[in-house]
Amino acid sequence: MAGTALRRGLDAQGCIAREGSLARIPHAFRPVVATARDRLLDVFGARMHSAYLYGAIPRGTARVGRSDLDLLVALRAEPTDADRTDARTLDEALDKEFAQIDGSGTLLDSRGRLLSDLETYDLGWFVACLCTPLLGEDLAEYLPRYRPDTLLARETNGDLGLLLPRWRERIAGAGDSEDARRTLVRFMSRRLVRTGFTLVMPRWGGWTSDLGEMAEAFASYYPARAEQMRVAAVLGYEPTSDAGILRSYVEDLGPWLADEYARVHGVKAPRLQKA
Repeated sequence: MAGTALRRGLDAQGCIAREGSLARIPHAFRPVVATARDRLLDVFGARMHSAYLYGAIPRGTARVGRSDLDLLVALRAEPTDADRTDARTLDEALDKEFAQIDGSGTLLDSRGRLLSDLETYDLGWFVACLCTPLLGEDLAEYLPRYRPDTLLARETNGDLGLLLPRWRERIAGAGDSEDARRTLVRFMSRRLVRTGFTLVMPRWGGWTSDLGEMAEAFASYYPARAEQMRVAAVLGYEPTSDAGILRSYVEDLGPWLADEYARVHGVKAPRLQKA
């Protein structure tokens, strides 16, 4: 039993274990993280409550020249346009300076929103389970333990149906740009695989962030859609610029998945749309 829980990302109490740690950062990426840490302090200073790493780098699975640097900054107040500009400038500088990473992305949010009741089972879970503390007080101390249940499934990915119209707009906006289409394929592939996984997560009984494992978990319950999800998992790591893939996501796999998700888990609690 303990071995199964460990393999499926749970602790001895059946809660999702926090993935990633500073100790797991591959040697090649440590200078990137050290520089990012220093620059976050320089850029945000007293405005910043805390900062986190997430993704492949703190999980220890990052590939040199292929993986990006993912950061979350919790500010003491709601992010301003100036804050977002500062974050973009920081990301561009890190990406240009370090060949080890293929891009850098810094998410900004407020401490208040991350700890709000509405976000407890979405952004709160993200911080507590998927983020590795880098700077400041760890917000996970104020959050509950999480189980792979239908509440978590609904509040993390139960909004796919709302996203699809925006995805169609982004695809149209990409036009003939192969780079833009490749970026969308990577992003949408990952989102669809993660949504497919959380659809079956309560039945599968655990957690993983590996796209391949997610696709296989999904395939166990939806064999008719298994190959589509396996392909999406591969494209999440090695994207193509094929416009046909994007069409299939918003015309076939995405709508089916959104409907099935709503049937099984319900729809995510509504949020105010940010400008």
